[in-house]
Amino acid sequence: MAGQPGRWALIVHGGAKEISPEEEEDNRSGCLQALAAGREVLERGGNALDAVEASIRVLEALPVFNAGLGSALNILGEVEMCAALMDGQTLRIGAVGALMGVRHPVSVARKILPEEPVLLVGDGAFMFARDHHAELCDPRELIVEKRKESLEQLHDTVGAVALDMNGNVAAGTSTGGLTGAMKGRMGDSAIPGCGYYADNHIGGVAISGHGEGIARLAAAAQIMGAIDRDGPESAIAKALGQMSRVGGDADAIAIDRQGRLGWWHNSEHFAVAMTASDTDEPKVWLKKEEELSANG
Repeated sequence: MAGQPGRWALIVHGGAKEISPEEEEDNRSGCLQALAAGREVLERGGNALDAVEASIRVLEALPVFNAGLGSALNILGEVEMCAALMDGQTLRIGAVGALMGVRHPVSVARKILPEEPVLLVGDGAFMFARDHHAELCDPRELIVEKRKESLEQLHDTVGAVALDMNGNVAAGTSTGGLTGAMKGRMGDSAIPGCGYYADNHIGGVAISGHGEGIARLAAAAQIMGAIDRDGPESAIAKALGQMSRVGGDADAIAIDRQGRLGWWHNSEHFAVAMTASDTDEPKVWLKKEEELSANG
């Protein structure tokens, strides 16, 4: 059963992490800014891919999130980023890994979508970005002071999932990776079926958390396989319950083909914002308990 004709929905997240009290407002406002950017696309009849890219670009530009500006630093003190977009209508994928020297890796992933390769990494990804007129920068410009001073093990990939008025679904991710990671390390965020997936016949999902564990479980594939039967939220909760087998935390957002939204997390916090064409006001939460409490 497809969603209601003309209905759209959008959900974004700022990553699996522990949010300090002084960063709570920045996480809430950042997710709402990202939501507003995607909502503007969907309200005017734009497609889900454009909405997801617009939302993630906002998150990449805000230093409170581990994506683009403010990314985690690897063992050499460098910023290496991964990002991906998937089109649920065509099943086309664009993804980049261990990419340096661009401001918006999600937009490089978008440029890969029409190409035959699914994933480009390292120097190859940068050459593609340069040749396709992406926004380049000195890699050092993406480093913020608090990342240089912190040993916190960041792994908070950001993401978004959208359903547009035509029933098309898209999912996307972007991350600065893991603090202190080996050079060239990639987790789940650029790998389809692990950190994300989208299919108009099912829905879409985007995941954040411990990338190696998420990849070992092919967590996005597990969620997609259960959405029709269990609904998005229960499908997420069941898949994340498997993280005990591999260690680490994981959080996820999803939309099914009917436009139902769901999210769950087992990290301390998970900043999430959501809206749809038939809701009055956008919602933003920093943990599931906030939503459950608000809903009685």
